[in-house]
Amino acid sequence: MKLYDTPFAPNPRRVRWVMAEKGVNDVEIVALDIMKGEHKQPGYLDKSGLAQLPALELDDGVVITESIAICRYLESHHPEPNLFGRTPEETAVIEMWLRRAEMLVATPTMFWVRHTAPPLAVLEAPNPAVAAYNQAEALKGLEFLDARLAGREWLAAERLTIADIAAFIGLDFARLIRFRPPETLANLNRWAAAMRARPAAKAGM
Repeated sequence: MKLYDTPFAPNPRRVRWVMAEKGVNDVEIVALDIMKGEHKQPGYLDKSGLAQLPALELDDGVVITESIAICRYLESHHPEPNLFGRTPEETAVIEMWLRRAEMLVATPTMFWVRHTAPPLAVLEAPNPAVAAYNQAEALKGLEFLDARLAGREWLAAERLTIADIAAFIGLDFARLIRFRPPETLANLNRWAAAMRARPAAKAGM
């Protein structure tokens, strides 16, 4: 298998993090430089259909895009440690918090950073209004997660799950603009420190 990857971008980082948690080391990494537009070249587009990363090319030629779809595929072949749920109820709760993590934190943070960090202007013309709106939405999302984490170690279960990974990587993308959550979000900061301390956090960079 081949994973088409790029450094720094949050969505490919999700896949690398999951691979690290599960000890998956039999996937060839094909690095593309998005700053040079390598993800827009015909050779890659013929495989992925979209100028987006990551993409997982299976040995039979099937190509899976979208980070969560790739992570689910990896989980099906490497079920432990479990990240997506063991029972119908647990799976549903993890899915709920995964969607909340994406909609309330990861997505607005990505747009905020994309329209704020000067190096990313090569990918998309900065729009201050878009940045300001998404900054406000991301901060509200972090407050929501902080409330959820009161008295809890993890977002969705009694262990790390894909919801934690998606939420943290979305938050951590804001390091590109030197953002750190306010100290008043004590639950969130405790959880974020635990995420940064995991070995997979470094593998996911």
